[in-house]
Amino acid sequence: MSLPNTLGNSFAITCFGESHGRCVGIVIDGCPTGLDLTESDVQRLLDLRKPGQSIVTTQRQEEDQVEFLSGTFRGKTTGAPIAMLIWNGDQRSSDYDKIVNIPRPGHADYPAFVKYSGMNDYRGGGRFSGRITACFVMAGAVALKLLEKALGLEIYAYTLELGGIKADIEKLSKEEILAKRYTNEVRCPDQSSADKMKELVIKERGHGDSLGGIVECNVLNLPVGVGEPVFSSIESDISKAIFSIPAVKAIEFGSGFAGTRLKGTQNNDVYVLDAGGKIVTKTNNSGGILGGLSTAMPVVFRVGFKPASSIAAAQNTLDMGSMRETKLIVPGRHDPTVVPRAVPVVECMTACVISDLAIRGGFIPRVLK
Repeated sequence: MSLPNTLGNSFAITCFGESHGRCVGIVIDGCPTGLDLTESDVQRLLDLRKPGQSIVTTQRQEEDQVEFLSGTFRGKTTGAPIAMLIWNGDQRSSDYDKIVNIPRPGHADYPAFVKYSGMNDYRGGGRFSGRITACFVMAGAVALKLLEKALGLEIYAYTLELGGIKADIEKLSKEEILAKRYTNEVRCPDQSSADKMKELVIKERGHGDSLGGIVECNVLNLPVGVGEPVFSSIESDISKAIFSIPAVKAIEFGSGFAGTRLKGTQNNDVYVLDAGGKIVTKTNNSGGILGGLSTAMPVVFRVGFKPASSIAAAQNTLDMGSMRETKLIVPGRHDPTVVPRAVPVVECMTACVISDLAIRGGFIPRVLK
């Protein structure tokens, strides 16, 4: 039986903590021995998702300073479980005491209250808060470094669409995408679209509303045959991991839903030899995956995020104490869109899955030389 707070088998991550608890953290079991790893490697990724960095994110101020508790010695992984945490600091838990019986629209308050008989930590969403994605980033930072060292992999994501404004990614080279995706608040490498996205987020925030969007992710240099069909195919495991990110409501690989409107002669990827004699495909409608296995083409997928549920506009809901309808303005400080901060989270969860599958499939040894 799988454990609900653990993801993976050979590279297994176990997440703990709540939004307004003392801390949030992660334990990694199965990371190979001998990986160069310091707190600064993890901090670099955490700094990309921490709150309070711009007008398009929540103004909750958290340092998100990672602490290693175990699993490294003299700057290298030892093979023992790697435990990391960050302390919570800027909580305003009293904001939530006033609405303990008033479920917030779009949140897990009501089903969590029923499932746990009212004993769940409701402050800031507790276990269901986006705050736990800091744990995913800590684990992913380790996975990203492992994949780069052992396989030369690149994993990168960016905001493709926000509030219905879609970036013109086709005009950009990979080098331009990598250079520009973190140069603006919305994490979109197309600067013209990024400016429009930011303007729209600010406008809707002023109206007390929020926006959703799409993050696109790419995995490059993945060897042929990574994946463990049928229930641990790359798509299966990536999808499970991605849907563990709060606010995710959709995922598609390759041509995705657009492929359903094509004919087989249009959607099939034809095999050819590239200039170096390597087997590749002329197109990549499969998103680099066939039969749940990697094809050595780029793995490409897109993740759909719903509009942030906590908004300043008044909404109708129910008071479970009186069982009467009421109006609610959600207290606290919240993201007008989760998309920009989700970009590194998508990268990191993808890296955790690929690390797990690569170790299971024998592509990464247990001891790195």
